[in-house]
Amino acid sequence: MPGMSKKESFRTVALKTYGRFVPAHVTSPKHRFSQRRSHQRRTSIKGIKAASERGLMIRSRRAVSWLLPGLVVKRWLLTSGLGLLMALLGAAIWADLKPIYWIIETLIWLLGTITTVLPRSITGPLVVLIGAALVLWGQSRSFGSIQQALAPDKDTVLVDALRAKSKLNRGPNIVAIGGGTGLSTLLSGLKRYSSNITAIVTVADDGGSSGVLRRELGVQPPGDIRNCLAALSTEEPLLTRLFQYRFSAGSGLEGHSFGNLFLSALSAITGNLETAITASSRVLAVQGQVVPATNADVQLWAELENGQRIEGESAIGKAPSPIVRLGCLPAQPPALPRALEAISNADLILLGPGSLYTSLLPNLLVPALVRTIQQSRAPKLYICNLMTQPGETDGLDVVGHLRAIEAQLASLGISQKLFNAVLAQDDLGESPLVKHYQARGAEPVNCDAQTLIAKGYELMQAPLQGKRPRATLRHDPRSLALAVMRFYRKHKKNAQ
Repeated sequence: MPGMSKKESFRTVALKTYGRFVPAHVTSPKHRFSQRRSHQRRTSIKGIKAASERGLMIRSRRAVSWLLPGLVVKRWLLTSGLGLLMALLGAAIWADLKPIYWIIETLIWLLGTITTVLPRSITGPLVVLIGAALVLWGQSRSFGSIQQALAPDKDTVLVDALRAKSKLNRGPNIVAIGGGTGLSTLLSGLKRYSSNITAIVTVADDGGSSGVLRRELGVQPPGDIRNCLAALSTEEPLLTRLFQYRFSAGSGLEGHSFGNLFLSALSAITGNLETAITASSRVLAVQGQVVPATNADVQLWAELENGQRIEGESAIGKAPSPIVRLGCLPAQPPALPRALEAISNADLILLGPGSLYTSLLPNLLVPALVRTIQQSRAPKLYICNLMTQPGETDGLDVVGHLRAIEAQLASLGISQKLFNAVLAQDDLGESPLVKHYQARGAEPVNCDAQTLIAKGYELMQAPLQGKRPRATLRHDPRSLALAVMRFYRKHKKNAQ
């Protein structure tokens, strides 16, 4: 082409697209870099706009959520506003009503001026919208400042936390009786439904870290109580993990958990375990309360089918013969008033899951607890274990577990059923874990539905192990709590 180099002519001719002439400078590296920068800026601006819109929507939803019922906040704000209005009216009356006249005259003048410029059909809605926007904005900013002051490092939104707290506070009064891993598993699931939970825990443990502290320091065994406090804790996970941390080395420390040492030290400082539990509950922000079944230094004993008598919780768990009778020293230990009060006010009373003779029945050795449970009108549910325990419940099915409970009650002169409903696993299936447990001497706890119903028990079966794969055959906290709450709602509905 005339006036162009061969290189330029070739590029110009080659870049003719669909008859449209494309100048050579358009395809230069400098131009392409400029186009990329321009595209990046447009994309960045769009992203900023989208993020801004999303943030505005989130803030709007949060602001509106403050107006939803159930937060137990608006009523007190309205009460404060009403009090302020009454105080202003009182001051105006004290001043011979002159301030009220001035305010009314000013408002009349202001509204008259506005309506001369804009019609009432526009002015009224506009003022309403501006006022509502100011209320929402002021409320949102005020509570945002409160949240920043109370929890600057937490991601939880204050309004969501208040709503969740209000919902949990309206939950049923639940009393869970037991000990060991089973009780803490149940509590960790139940705290999703209520904050009115009382865990009544056995204090007969004499093995492991708890046994050592009990023998050397003379304190009540803190192990099961520590597990329940950790299960009900709503504090940071790191603090809960610290409470559950077990030392794996160190002369004198190996085998002890930090929580056991902490509770033992607090017991020595405060004078009793109950006060130490209350202080620990504040540290861990426990949702509910944990109460020992008794404040006595309880020592378990058991009579076996072969005539042998063994003493100590750790020895009973390895009994060489079936257990015929369970007792404790001192006999008939006293119950704590807080435990009796919780049972009297309960909407639901639970026993289990847990080791039958070492975690559950020791609580029924406290006569005052048994009498208070018997007098309560709340539905009472016994939660059966998934598997038998070698040396403790060999060969027992669900009916066998209930017979053991009935025999224990009979020793206290109680012939009536204490727990009239049973929750059991529906079917463990062909899980490889079952064979693993069978190789160690444990068997699934079979449930004879017809026999249970014939004996007058209400039976509820559910998949309590959960659907998630696990390394052990244990109750799943969520599945267990869901089944318990279904039982409670059913009885509540029938009672209405």
